[in-house]
Amino acid sequence: MSFLSTMDIATSALTAQRFRMDMISQNIANIDTTRAQDGQPYQRRLTVFQEKALNFKTTLEREAYLRSNTRAGSGIQRNSRNNAVGGGVRVAEVIRDESDFVPVYNPSHPDANEDGYVMMPNVDRAEETIDLMAATHSYNANITTVNIIKAMAMKAAELTR
Repeated sequence: MSFLSTMDIATSALTAQRFRMDMISQNIANIDTTRAQDGQPYQRRLTVFQEKALNFKTTLEREAYLRSNTRAGSGIQRNSRNNAVGGGVRVAEVIRDESDFVPVYNPSHPDANEDGYVMMPNVDRAEETIDLMAATHSYNANITTVNIIKAMAMKAAELTR
């Protein structure tokens, strides 16, 4: 696998995690929205990630590398795991959380029903905070990966001088 394909994988993860953080921020921003455009309370949004398929060029490079290095004593074993590695991650879709809205007693609220209850969004601040922390840690791990790849490329360039 080349430096650039490894960099592509890491940067795709950065993009996906940034999008996930955007969705979490949107959820937190709408935590008190009792009336969205459809007239219902805001529904929590979740991101669904999917493995990104390798492009044709990278697949050929990987196959050529495996063929040239799968010999006795090379240390590389050819197995199904080597061929199953994808080309990164992408956001497949954004789905709405179908859990129930939270009824809160507030008879003076304009959206209160005849019993005095307001249906609040199904967004939990603590859960969103934990999700945001996890996305941030993943984002930082991918930044570290990118920095390591850059350092390796720089070291390789120094060796060729």
